[in-house]
Amino acid sequence: MTASYQVLTLGAVAYAPKVVTIWEGFKSYFSERGLYFDFVLYSNYETLTKALIRGDVQLAWNSPLAFVRADRMARAAGQRVESIAMRDTDLDVQSLLVVPADSKAQSLQDLRGQTVGFGAIDSPQATLIPLDHLRQAGLVGGRDYQVRRFDVLGGKHGDHIGGERLAAKAMVAGEIAASWMVAKNYLAFAAEGTLPAGGTRVLATSGAFDHCNMTTGPSITQADSERFREILMGMSWDDPAVRPLLELEGLKVWHPGRASGYALLERAVTDEQFYDEAGRILVKDYRY
Repeated sequence: MTASYQVLTLGAVAYAPKVVTIWEGFKSYFSERGLYFDFVLYSNYETLTKALIRGDVQLAWNSPLAFVRADRMARAAGQRVESIAMRDTDLDVQSLLVVPADSKAQSLQDLRGQTVGFGAIDSPQATLIPLDHLRQAGLVGGRDYQVRRFDVLGGKHGDHIGGERLAAKAMVAGEIAASWMVAKNYLAFAAEGTLPAGGTRVLATSGAFDHCNMTTGPSITQADSERFREILMGMSWDDPAVRPLLELEGLKVWHPGRASGYALLERAVTDEQFYDEAGRILVKDYRY
């Protein structure tokens, strides 16, 4: 039987200092509307996911990979988690395989025997989905091309984008033939000068996938879940008190959550043997 919580606890990962500002602001906003919650910050998503399934937290601001793991762990235990809300920027994201503008590569097959750059070991957008994209084209890392991973801050699931930036720099320096990055970072890296103007082009684009979501765990009541979602969805960009929080969290509008956008990542996680069907970690040398 599900317990009722007077104080909900939300878990999130401290991937940057701004996270404290974000959740303190959200906490105040919710309290003003009659729903008090506290938050706990974790150093990594793997520990947060276990806490959600145990009931230590009732909600989790989850990476896509954390949601996939939570869903697998819950199903294995006869329980259920749900994506209740997503940012506008979380919907239909794509990853890009970028090459220097003067690269001879015109198709994925031209990368055979070359070195391709990826992000952190647990990055959905810069490692797992890209590996799967190449696999679907008949290219397997370590067999058909060399994998160079820029493994920054394991356990953060690529939220910090540091691995993507390092891979981009290595490509510009001529150390690797191509590098993967999420589309918004391709634009950001060009704007900041990491990628020289006119110096790169996109060789391939992944299928669309969803990114982060607000996940409810097995220990939350339906009433609490619905009330939390209602207040969250009511946050307006036009509210001058709310806009700075939304800007920090990288959105303008909250959308209803969905699970349909994780099919590519589900396949990648299985094919790359990252998690098993019960959410147990399979990949070797994963330190978080």
